[in-house]
Amino acid sequence: MTYYLAIDIGASSGRHMLGSIDNGKLNLEEIYRFENGMQNSPDGLIWDMDALFSEVVKGIAKCKEIGKIPTSIAIDTWGVDYVLLDENEQLLLPVYAYRNARLESVSDFPLTFEELYAKTGIQYLNFNTVYQLFLDAKSGKAKKTKHFLMIPDYLAYKLTGVMKNEYTIATTTAMVNAKTNTWDDEIIGKIGLDRSLFLPLASPSEQIGVLTPQIAEKVGFSASVVAAPSHDTASAVAACPIDDRCAYISSGTWSLFGSENTFSVTSDEARKENFSNEGGVEYRFRFLKNIMGMWLFQNVQRNINKKYTYDEMMHMAMESSFTKIIDVNHPSLTAPENMIDAVNKLAGDENLPLGDTLSCIYHSLASMYAKCTQSIEKITGKTLDGIFIVGGGSKDEYLNALTAKYTGKKVVVGLNEATAVGNITAQIMKDKNLSLEKVREIIKSSFDIRETENV
Repeated sequence: MTYYLAIDIGASSGRHMLGSIDNGKLNLEEIYRFENGMQNSPDGLIWDMDALFSEVVKGIAKCKEIGKIPTSIAIDTWGVDYVLLDENEQLLLPVYAYRNARLESVSDFPLTFEELYAKTGIQYLNFNTVYQLFLDAKSGKAKKTKHFLMIPDYLAYKLTGVMKNEYTIATTTAMVNAKTNTWDDEIIGKIGLDRSLFLPLASPSEQIGVLTPQIAEKVGFSASVVAAPSHDTASAVAACPIDDRCAYISSGTWSLFGSENTFSVTSDEARKENFSNEGGVEYRFRFLKNIMGMWLFQNVQRNINKKYTYDEMMHMAMESSFTKIIDVNHPSLTAPENMIDAVNKLAGDENLPLGDTLSCIYHSLASMYAKCTQSIEKITGKTLDGIFIVGGGSKDEYLNALTAKYTGKKVVVGLNEATAVGNITAQIMKDKNLSLEKVREIIKSSFDIRETENV
C-alpha cells in the first residue's frame, strides 16, 4: 500500500492525515493531532515556531510507530504569516501572528489599494503580508534578513534543508502579480525590501526535497517532501469536485466563499466588493472573499468556558427567533476580548440571551453568503447553480440549511477533511502523474457528498 502524509495546520490546531488509494477510492486516517494557537508576548500575538515544528516531527514519527511509511509528505497552513531568517539561516524573532495589534499602526504605505489590487487582485485585509513586511522594513528588521519564507515553506525547509517559496501560499501576500504568476518586483521595491529575499515560485506537486538525515533518524524513515497547495484554502478547493458554475465555502475558522476561475478578475467592481484572486492548482484562481466563520463560535465557546458544546450552541440558536443581521466582518470581531459582548453591541442589545447571540451569528453568516453569491454572479457574469460546503464547518447542519435558505441555491456538503484531501491530491498528482481533474474523479467516488435540506 502506498501512503501519503498530509500535515494540515490551522490557526487553532493541526493534524497528520495518512491517505491511501484502495480499489480506486481514497481512504483517510488521522494519526496525530495537536493544539496550535497564537501566543501572548510583550510583542503582542506571535507564533512559537519551535513548538510548532516539534509537533510536526512528532506526527511524522507516528507513521513509523503504526507501521505505515508514507512515500511523500506535504504541509499546508493558514495564509499571510511568514518567517524571516538571517544570514546564518536563524529565525529573526518574533514571528508575528496576523492578529498582532501592530498592524493597527500601518501608515504612509507607498501604494494605494487600487494600485495594489490592479497588480495582485488580492482583497484588502489589514494583516496582509505586504503590510506586515512594510512594518519590518520601517523597523529595520528587514535589513538583517537574508531569507523570506511563508510558514509552510519554513516547516518544509526545516524538514529538508531546502528553501522554496510555494505559489499558492505566496499569493496570499498580495505581492504576486496576477497576470504573470510571479513576484511583483515593483511592489517589493516600493515597500523597501531586497528582491533577493524572494525565491522563484514552486508549483503544487513540485518536489521540495527529502528528509534530512537528522530528521530521518528522529522519525525512523526517509521520505520525499512535496509542495502541497500549501495555503490551506488552496488545498481545500483542490479537493472540491466542482465546475465553474458551482461556488464553494471552505468552512473553518474563516469561511472562504468563492468560485474557481481560469483567469484573474481585477476589475474595479471586484476591488470594490473586496474579492480576492488567490492562486490554486494548475494556476486556477480562487475568486473569493474571506468571511469570519467558525472563529465567531470558537470565541463564544471560549467566553463561556466551554460550558456548551458546538451542537448544544447550535440547538440554542435554532430555538431562538432573533434574526438581527450584523456585519460578521466588522473590525470589532477580529480579536475582541469578549466575542459575546462584541456581537451583542453590533446587534444593538448588550443584554441578549446567549441563544439570541448565537442566532444572530448564524443568520448573519448565511446573509453574508447570500451577498457573496450575488456579487460573484454580478462580477463574473456567470450563474451559480449551487454551493459546495467543505471543511469542519460543513458539519453544522443548521448553518448549511440557512445557507440554502438565504442564497436560494442548492447546497451540497461533504469532505469534512477537504484540506487534508487536497493536500494529498497534490501528492497523488506527483506520484501518479495525474491531472487535477483525474484526481477529483477519485475524490468524488470516495466520499459521501449530499444535498442539504432547507429550513
